Amino acid sequence: MIAPALGAAAAGGVLAWVGYAWLPHLLTPWCVWRAPRRAGRRIALTFDDGPDPEYTPRVLDILAARGMRATFFLVGERAARAPHTVRAIADAGHEIGSHGWSHRSLWVCGPARTHDEIARAHATLAELAGTAPALFRPPWGMVNAAMFGAIRRHGQRCVFWSIQPEGLRPAAPAVQVERVRRRAHAGAIVDLHDAEGTPGAPARLCEALPAMIDGLATAGYGFGTVGELLAS
Repeated sequence: MIAPALGAAAAGGVLAWVGYAWLPHLLTPWCVWRAPRRAGRRIALTFDDGPDPEYTPRVLDILAARGMRATFFLVGERAARAPHTVRAIADAGHEIGSHGWSHRSLWVCGPARTHDEIARAHATLAELAGTAPALFRPPWGMVNAAMFGAIRRHGQRCVFWSIQPEGLRPAAPAVQVERVRRRAHAGAIVDLHDAEGTPGAPARLCEALPAMIDGLATAGYGFGTVGELLAS
């Protein structure tokens, strides 16, 4: 009788995980994936996984040279190790959102860990940037049932993306530029990476970013932060 009991327990565990971590994805269509039509022909560039002491300043320089603002979804513990970079992002007028405390997938975080990941990042980013983050992007785009209550408690909206030129598989800079150019649309939210997630991602981004921005501008797109586009 031990084997059937273990099998039943395993099946129950799987069902519990599905209910906690997989089914909540059915709610994500009500999260932010793109800006509303009233935002016009504008695009929001967003940067995940930073701050990176080497590559984030390079991204800031590229953006400054083109006079544009973007949204940075920062990892709390990385921000705590690079406070000057966080302040440089804020001082340049960019928007700072939360990407959790440790970049741990919420699929493997219970309710207590989920609340801690969100609360710690929120407090740290608020202190370093001088403004509490109003946006949250779940690491790897994975949610769980506890996340929605946790971000609501901190007054945050969940933001995903409508264009991702490089995901888990590396993509050459020219490929990233072409993917963004081909998929561009009014109100698009582009997911880019200025710190290591996929190995080598920030170096490829810094090579691709100037041509990406210039190509979008030539195609008649303007730019804004996620918050600006949502408030349009």
